[in-house]
Amino acid sequence: MPTLVLLRHGQSRWNLENRFTGWVDVDLTAEGEAQAIKGGELIKAEGVQFDRVFTSVLTRAIRTSWLALGAAGQAFVPEIKDWRLNERHYGGLTGLNKAETAAKHGDDQVKVWRRSYDVPPPPLSHDSEFDFAGDRRYAGAVLPNTESLKTTLDRVQPYWEGEIAPRLTAGETLLIAAHGNSLRAIVKLLFQLDDAAIMDVEIPTGNPLLIQLSDRLAPVAARYLDETRAQPLPPVA
Repeated sequence: MPTLVLLRHGQSRWNLENRFTGWVDVDLTAEGEAQAIKGGELIKAEGVQFDRVFTSVLTRAIRTSWLALGAAGQAFVPEIKDWRLNERHYGGLTGLNKAETAAKHGDDQVKVWRRSYDVPPPPLSHDSEFDFAGDRRYAGAVLPNTESLKTTLDRVQPYWEGEIAPRLTAGETLLIAAHGNSLRAIVKLLFQLDDAAIMDVEIPTGNPLLIQLSDRLAPVAARYLDETRAQPLPPVA
């Protein structure tokens, strides 16, 4: 039975500062490091043995995978990094404090940008300090300047179908250490959620989500390993 663990990175510095982070490469806080280590300890206690780990190209996800695998006694597991597992691009909201943004634009407008499925924030300006066009991690890629959850899924899905799903089908046990919205995109695909249902799905930081899959990669069982920090999950078949 194919096994997949989804692990959202631990608390980041901008999570703590309540800022829209997106693709900005901020590091973990001490609390985030502790969350990643605890996640690895829970994985070890569960007895899950990984064949491979996938992660984004952002430090907070990469270090979460390293810390978790180290705590699980599996630091040797091969790792594949790809920008298509990055967090959602928050466009012109990038770097802004969420409370200050709500005060400026109104709670209702910010809620639409944050929580709607297919309405992206305003695009990032080309003269922004957060323009990623010159970053060598994205050389040759056509980059977005803003994303909704829908357009995040649009870039995650081909990577899932082309690189990750075939390894699960072949029997590999995988860890994906990534971000709230790229992982929600995968959850939407796996659980075949409609556009409204995915908006109610939250993924807590540093808490491994263990998913057992059928041969057709349909979830047959799913649970968070830290039950004290679990969020509601979609029903399985």
